[in-house]
Amino acid sequence: MLKALTTAATGLEAQQANLDNIANDLANVNTDGYKRANTEFHDLMYETIKEPGAKMGASSTTPVGIQKGMGVKVGATHKIFEQGPTKITNNPLDIMIEGKGLIPVTLPNTGEVVYTRAGAFKLDSQGRISLSNGALLQPQVTIPAESTGISISPTGDIKSRTAEGEVSIGQIQLVNFVNPQGLSAIGNNFYKATTASGSPQQGIPGEAGLGSVLQGALEASNVNVANRMIDMIGTQKAYEMNARVMSVADKMLEATTNIVR
Repeated sequence: MLKALTTAATGLEAQQANLDNIANDLANVNTDGYKRANTEFHDLMYETIKEPGAKMGASSTTPVGIQKGMGVKVGATHKIFEQGPTKITNNPLDIMIEGKGLIPVTLPNTGEVVYTRAGAFKLDSQGRISLSNGALLQPQVTIPAESTGISISPTGDIKSRTAEGEVSIGQIQLVNFVNPQGLSAIGNNFYKATTASGSPQQGIPGEAGLGSVLQGALEASNVNVANRMIDMIGTQKAYEMNARVMSVADKMLEATTNIVR
């Protein structure tokens, strides 16, 4: 009965962690480029009372054993890099990736290169293409002061329009990873490469399996509210069942104690 209490407690903790992930997904339902998270559960170690195949006599063995589980734990959480819906903005500096890949940007304070799916770019005081938090597009592109507009092709070629015509001023490059689920989310829609993700594989949009670029649009969050609400209900019921197990185990323990009285 005491073991039932501790086992059920691990279930409560695991379901609480799952609910935290669901809450974060629902909080970011309107965050451009956000990717929903998935929680994986692993069972804990077992107490083996009888090994499967143990000898029962001179020539026979038991076909099954006896094991008692110790509960559950959160084995992993990772992002699901499924394409989000298209949100048309008609802003010439907004770009969306149609397919695989992330946009490399440079952080303003550290100069570290990180990656994002949120392409709401703007111009800073020097005419450089950057995000609202100051992260610069990598490779860096500067829009000339005399430019009357820009166009971005599906392959990422950036052209500036002037009185003399169009001139190419830069190239957007995308990055892919062998294991994008191994990326580390660091906030502000940024991901950082890790040993698990592998090295970044940079290339031209539309080539080597990378997606193409759509100008004047943003990728919305891939969180499906209806599905996450269903997940939340399932998590709530699982939490309630584990709490009920603790309550029943407590009553059984109380009944056992009362036998002595």
